[in-house]
Amino acid sequence: MSPALKGALYGLLGFGLFSLADATIKFLGGTYSPVQIVAFAGAFSLPLIGLLWLRAPVSLRPVHPWLMAIRTAALIGNGLLVTYTFTVMPLAQAYAIFFTLPLVLTLLAWPVLGDRIDLISGLAVVVGLVGVMVALDPGRIEFGIGHVAALGGVILAAVHYLIVRKTGGDEANVPMLLYPVLGQTMSAFLLLPGRHVPMPAADLATVAGLALAGFCGTLMMFAAYRAAAPIIVAPTQYSQIAWAALFGALLFGEPMTWQTGFGMAIIALAGIMVLVRKDGSRQTA
Repeated sequence: MSPALKGALYGLLGFGLFSLADATIKFLGGTYSPVQIVAFAGAFSLPLIGLLWLRAPVSLRPVHPWLMAIRTAALIGNGLLVTYTFTVMPLAQAYAIFFTLPLVLTLLAWPVLGDRIDLISGLAVVVGLVGVMVALDPGRIEFGIGHVAALGGVILAAVHYLIVRKTGGDEANVPMLLYPVLGQTMSAFLLLPGRHVPMPAADLATVAGLALAGFCGTLMMFAAYRAAAPIIVAPTQYSQIAWAALFGALLFGEPMTWQTGFGMAIIALAGIMVLVRKDGSRQTA
């Protein structure tokens, strides 16, 4: 199997696991608050990170402590906002907003990293915004706090990825995983009093499955990016269009309209335009 094919397969599997985790969040959100879901999912995730560290012990001291702190704070907010989004919005609508992450990164990379926006990248941003408008159909959908939360989650995720890019490969995988999950878990438990609902064993097992799916999905993405270039792996995110249609229809009675699917395809095209442009720029350099 070629490295490119291996990277693409790992990417598809990773995003499939992330979609499973997202659907699980939505399922649990009918009974439990986003804060409780984040708290218990984090509590189940920490032992998995501990096992990863025992398998290959590394220093847990961050190489860039201030940037790690900013990244952790961004992912604390991202975890709460994204979890809330999936509990109140249809999966397809949520993904339509989350798919704009490459476009937001393109916009923020200019002031933060000095990456200038060329004509193709600028056009991709415009195309992506058109896709969002088509997918969400403002005349049909009533916008609410869930849409604002989704946009906030995208911006905070972009901050996280910009810091990862800025620090390069300086930080080991375990610290990169540990501090955000630890921060999310502690913050969620601090916010939990007054929101806690007792969980039966079946729901605790479901949260454990959510944590495992997210953890394994992350490991799949590590493997994907080690096997192949980002231009091969990153577009596999758009396979979540199919997962959103499948889980939304089968589990939550949310059949994807043709307009939403078409809008998501436009957003995917815009994201791929950005990725192809960046890959071509790196090869030229």
